[in-house]
Amino acid sequence: MIFDRAARREFVHAAAGISVALLAILTSTQLIRLLNDAAGGRVAPEAVLVLLGFASLNFLPVLLSLTLFVAILLSLSRAYRDSEMAVWFSCGQPLTAWVRPVLKFSLPVVLAIALLSGFLSPWANYKSAEYRERLSTRNDASQVSPGAFREAKRGERVVFVEALANDASVVRNVFVTSMMQGKLGVVMASSGHQEYAPNGDRFMVLENGRRYEVEPGTPEFRIMEFKRYAFRTEDARAKPAEGVPSRMPLWDLLFDDSNAARGELLWRIGMPVSALILGLLAIPLSFVNPRAGRSANMLIAILIYAIYSNFISMSQAWVVQGKLPFWLGVWAVHVLMLVPLGLLFYRRVMARMPWQRRIR
Repeated sequence: MIFDRAARREFVHAAAGISVALLAILTSTQLIRLLNDAAGGRVAPEAVLVLLGFASLNFLPVLLSLTLFVAILLSLSRAYRDSEMAVWFSCGQPLTAWVRPVLKFSLPVVLAIALLSGFLSPWANYKSAEYRERLSTRNDASQVSPGAFREAKRGERVVFVEALANDASVVRNVFVTSMMQGKLGVVMASSGHQEYAPNGDRFMVLENGRRYEVEPGTPEFRIMEFKRYAFRTEDARAKPAEGVPSRMPLWDLLFDDSNAARGELLWRIGMPVSALILGLLAIPLSFVNPRAGRSANMLIAILIYAIYSNFISMSQAWVVQGKLPFWLGVWAVHVLMLVPLGLLFYRRVMARMPWQRRIR
């Protein structure tokens, strides 16, 4: 009992540090991508934090799986380096005695991974796509910020405003470019404001300006001066997020017979199962041979993790492409990884493999 508590405590401490480091790395990478999209006008600046939260829920299953694997591996490797394992074995305890504390530590994490991959990550994917679609259909006036060029209508219109009134009702020195019927139009006005038509349509009204219209590839262009120029900026109707498998609830996914849905279901089932198998694999992989160096087992563990992850992705792709039946792909990779798991345990428990014994 005391041994189990001490082992789980060490696993938790290692997992806390590893998860913080991995979360910081993945969050920073995602934040840089979102800031790049915001700088390019593809994402509104105020939406960066919301989309970052949705993205965090999306990559949490992989992060927790890797955290579980590395935490057990590092904790047991430290026990080997500090000769604690030598004391453990000299007391007559086998390596398989570590299975129980590892399972007690792993099962809550595996349940969290199952909850995230089965329910929260698809919900985050759906909400992220819906939020992006809603932002992309906002009206031009709501996207204007002083001193910045902003794209609207998916790049069909670019708006620049030099100054904005305190109540945001009037803009000053407006520059607008747009493509209409193959012609490039450039509008410059000293001021502008937003109006609503009786039927509810929304318009941006520019005052005291000029419009330059040119057809690309021809030398002809027109110049028009105006006192009042209005163009419609009503919000486009937001399309519902597509029913792609990665955004579908688990219940709907179970009753969808398409290959894409079967492949997504394979991934959601495979994440918690692979996390449990990786946790058990970390026990024999933690062996440290002083002659081979302290990092040899870590390199082998990383290689096995990469192979396992690639096998899951490969089986998912084959199911989506119809090359592999779902009933076979859902368990074949995990059963395949149980083979090295059994061999590694046998290798560490037995002094020598049968074919390595000397013949007298």
